[in-house]
Amino acid sequence: MRGDPIPPPARDPSLRSTRGLDWFVFFLADVQTGFGPFISVYLTTQKWTQVDIGLILSVGGLVALLGQIPGGAIIDSARSERLVAAVAVTMIGAAALAYAAWPIFPVILAAAVTQAAASCVLGPAIAAISLGLVGPGAMGLRLGRNARFAAVGNGVAAAGMGLCGYLFSSGSVFLVTLLLTIPTLLSLAYIRGEEINPDRAHGADQPQSPPRPQTKLITLLQNRALLEFALVVGLFQLANAAMLPLLGSFVTTQLSAGAPALIAASMVLPQIVVALMSPWVGRRAQAWGRRPLLMIGLGALTLRALLFAVVHDPYLLVACQVLDGIAAAVFGVLVPLVIVDITYGSGHFNFAQGAIGTATGLGASTSLLLSGYLGDHFGRGAAFLALASVAAIGLAFCMFVMPETRTRTAATRSRQ
Repeated sequence: MRGDPIPPPARDPSLRSTRGLDWFVFFLADVQTGFGPFISVYLTTQKWTQVDIGLILSVGGLVALLGQIPGGAIIDSARSERLVAAVAVTMIGAAALAYAAWPIFPVILAAAVTQAAASCVLGPAIAAISLGLVGPGAMGLRLGRNARFAAVGNGVAAAGMGLCGYLFSSGSVFLVTLLLTIPTLLSLAYIRGEEINPDRAHGADQPQSPPRPQTKLITLLQNRALLEFALVVGLFQLANAAMLPLLGSFVTTQLSAGAPALIAASMVLPQIVVALMSPWVGRRAQAWGRRPLLMIGLGALTLRALLFAVVHDPYLLVACQVLDGIAAAVFGVLVPLVIVDITYGSGHFNFAQGAIGTATGLGASTSLLLSGYLGDHFGRGAAFLALASVAAIGLAFCMFVMPETRTRTAATRSRQ
């Protein structure tokens, strides 16, 4: 059953709010980069055992997974998404300070939990602020801008923090992260709060009382279109999450001396592609619909896994990371956009984001376990072929089962 096209926004946001959101996304990407691979490096320099480091990372990952749906629910119930985002950024700054100043187990454990919990609301907050500013009709273009600024922020932060860690100490990365929370908060304050329609930011057509949590859960479980999309996203992550770690292990065994530079290149190259391609994805999503682009992203992922299985030259493997950038650009823009299509008018937009985030986390964690087992017992080629098969299943499901969502409205939030 198809509905009328989603209506355009009532009015365009001011240039001040638009620029504020651009720079908020950029600086937030910088801040979050500090909690990536640098944690393991830093704690190793502090004489931590690998067991303790693994425990910290596992607890943080578990909190991030379990907090996705509650994080979305918090944004749905908030009347000021900017305030929630500001509190979350402040919490991340406090966690960064704790990492740098007190690298003892209970403090680091609390910091890891704090950072993971805060991150659970920031993704939905960015999408909600974007939707509240521009409305569903212009959401594709806005998400393309968001993805571009996030990609540039990730690349700049990775290079800058790596340089700081090299010139000073690995702990300096967290001090830089703390300092970066200042321009992040200033950029957030630059967005005009009165231009963010709170009901529209929650995916509601008109003011309404927040539904009870049980009602949200029942609605979500009965929404066939959302469950189908969650499966597509989960399959994408199941195929994608382990590819870069597997590539890093192979490159390290082939080129021990030059491995760090090639691994860094394999991380930066996709970010360049995302920055260049994301606005195009946003425009094409408006013109072509969502499903053709999702198939492009899943096709790029399938091809990348197949190439990783048969190509043995480390330099050519890094060049194949262009395909990672294509897939990341597509899914970075389309995941929140498809959720808008499916849930707009329900007031459940951010709750649904949390549900999709949970599917993302489950797929990613399962990917690492699956690829590790296959790689140890059957070799690198078999592991990549298995990941390619998962990506191909996702592509087939998207092609033959999942419907186009572009024209979906509140009246047709679930497939009939």
